[in-house]
Amino acid sequence: MGVVINCDMGEGYGLYSCGDDAGIMPHIQIGNVACGFHAADPVVMSKTVRLAAEHGVAVGAHPSFPDLQGFGRRDMAMGREELSACVLYQIGALKGFLDAAGMKLNHVKPHGALYGAAMRREEVAHAVADAAQVYGVPVVGMAGTLHEKVYRARGLTFISEYYVDLDYDASGALIITREHEARDPAEAARRAVRMLTEGKAVTIDGRDFDMKAETICIHSDTPNAAELARVLKEAVRPWLA
Repeated sequence: MGVVINCDMGEGYGLYSCGDDAGIMPHIQIGNVACGFHAADPVVMSKTVRLAAEHGVAVGAHPSFPDLQGFGRRDMAMGREELSACVLYQIGALKGFLDAAGMKLNHVKPHGALYGAAMRREEVAHAVADAAQVYGVPVVGMAGTLHEKVYRARGLTFISEYYVDLDYDASGALIITREHEARDPAEAARRAVRMLTEGKAVTIDGRDFDMKAETICIHSDTPNAAELARVLKEAVRPWLA
């Protein structure tokens, strides 16, 4: 099974930077670029797309709830039509910069609380699917959850994902935190290799559960993300697609 490494990035804003995108970029295959509603602005989006083009990194849209102050990691109550329009707007903004760089939109990956809500609430998953279908691109998510069921039923290609810098609760559900802590790169890489070879991940209380993934994610705002990406790439090199 081939795997690719992805990273949530382009999450600066104005004069403020977030994460070492330049340091991470050589070690990933796909980038999920913020679209302005949880982070990024037109200049940041443009720079991030150009940086990805320089490194041969495919770019997907990373839309969120309209929550700039909360970095998109707070849940919001929005109807399907409003949320679909919100996601469609963000994808369209990023696609403009991709068009300017001569690049294709590779995928859509909801950010933060939107990602989590799509795993739990059918109307949210459908709202994401409504927007993704306009562009006919795959959607990234977590296998075995409601959003996989919805996306596949809508005829969308689904890319399953594993996180090396987030934890999973006792039920195997992803724990989405407001802030990310540094991770031991060697331990994160070991867990990723185990996921690829044994199909297992571990919960925060130390129990194994089944996990399958076609892509492994790191976050640019994890404090040691560049080093984490480097070590991870070396560890999973035999499985890289």
